[in-house]
Amino acid sequence: MEQSFKSLNLKPQIERALAKQGYTIPTPIQAKAIPGLLQGKDLIGIAQTGTGKTAAFILPILQRMTEKYPRVITTLVLAPTRELAAQIDESFSAYGEFLRFRHTVIFGGVGQGPQVQALARGVDILVATPGRLLDLMNQRKLTLKDVEFFVLDEADRMLDMGFIHDIRKIISRLPQKKQSLFFSATMSPDISKLARDLLRAPVHVEAAAQATTVDSVKQCLFFVDTPAKEGLLLDLLKEEHLTSVLVFTRTKHRANKVALFLSKHKISSDAIHGNKSQGARTKAIKDFRTGRTKVLVATDIAARGIDIDNISHVINFELPNEPESYVHRIGRTARAGAEGTAFSFCAAEERSYLADIEKLIRQKIEVINHPRHSEAAKSAVGAAAKPPPRNRRPFYKDFRHRNKPKRSFRR
Repeated sequence: MEQSFKSLNLKPQIERALAKQGYTIPTPIQAKAIPGLLQGKDLIGIAQTGTGKTAAFILPILQRMTEKYPRVITTLVLAPTRELAAQIDESFSAYGEFLRFRHTVIFGGVGQGPQVQALARGVDILVATPGRLLDLMNQRKLTLKDVEFFVLDEADRMLDMGFIHDIRKIISRLPQKKQSLFFSATMSPDISKLARDLLRAPVHVEAAAQATTVDSVKQCLFFVDTPAKEGLLLDLLKEEHLTSVLVFTRTKHRANKVALFLSKHKISSDAIHGNKSQGARTKAIKDFRTGRTKVLVATDIAARGIDIDNISHVINFELPNEPESYVHRIGRTARAGAEGTAFSFCAAEERSYLADIEKLIRQKIEVINHPRHSEAAKSAVGAAAKPPPRNRRPFYKDFRHRNKPKRSFRR
C-alpha cells in the first residue's frame, strides 16, 4: 500500500500547500527520507534530479522549524548554481505558502544591494550559492550562528565546480549542534569524505541505484561525424513528438552556435551558459518552461537547476567528458514519473567518452541507424577515439622562441 502525505502528520498548513500543488503520494526519495528527518536525524541522500529530492528536505524542515518567527537564519541551503538556488527558493514559497516564515535567495552575477536589503529585514530561511554567501559573510552582512538546519544540495556538482574550499569555510562557521542533510547524484571518494566530515550517524537513503539512470528514460545513440551533427539535430527536431527539447553542449561557444543555427532554420531556441547575464538566463528558462521556446541549448553548469516537468527530450549534441554529467543531463527528462527520451550524438573523437559513460551506467546504449550514420565514428579505436591533444601554445610562438637571439648575461 502506497504511503500518503496524510500519514506523515504534517502541519495543516503544509498539507494545504501540498494539496494546492496536487501532491498526495510521496516519491520514493520522499517516502524514505522524510520520516528520519522528522526525527531530527542527519541524512545522506543519493538521488538524481527529477526524483523529488527538493521536497524531501523542504517538507521536514518546514515541519520542524519553530513558528516563533525570530527572523534569524535558522535554515541554510547551499546550491551550486543560481538557477538551482532560485528553484529551491521557489519551492520554499510553494510548500510554505501558508506559513509565515521569511525566506530569500542570494547568488552572484547580480548586484548585491537587494539581497543585502532582504537580509537586513530578517529571514528565517536562506538559499545561497557558496561564492556570494562567503562574500556577504566577509562583509558582515549576515551571520550563521543560529542555523539549526543545513542542506548541501548536489554535492557532487559542488566539487566538480571547485567549491570544496568554500564549502568547508562555510561549514566551519556553522554551529556544532544542527541537523545536516547531504544530497548527491553520485558518491565518489571525495564526496564520501565530505559526508563523513559533515554528518553524524546519518540515515542513508537512495532513490535509485548509485550512478544509474532513470528507468523511464529511453536512451538512444547516434554515431555521426562532427560536421553532420547540426543536420542530424535538425532532422530530429522536425519530428512532431519532440515538443520541448534540452540540448547539451560542452562549451559556451558551441551552445551559441547551435542556438543560432536552429534560429536560422525557424526553430525557436535560446542558449544559456556562464557568459549570459542572470536576467538573460532567467528569461531563457521562463520562455522554455512556458513553451514559447521549443529548444534550450545549455552547458552542463548552466543547466543545473532547470526543474521543468515537461521536457520531452534531452539531446547530447556533444557527449560530456565526465561520465557523471551524462546522468545529470538525461535526468532532466522523465521527471515526476513521466517518460522521456535521451538522444546522444557520438563522433569518432568522443568514443572514449562513450566508453566511460557506458561503464558508469553499466549498460550499452541502443544504437540507432540513420541516414547520416558514420561507420568511422562507430568503429573508431585508439587515438582516433580520443579528442585531439591541445597544443600548449601556437607553432609561431615556438618558432619565434627558438630563433630569438640569446642575450648576454650582465651583472
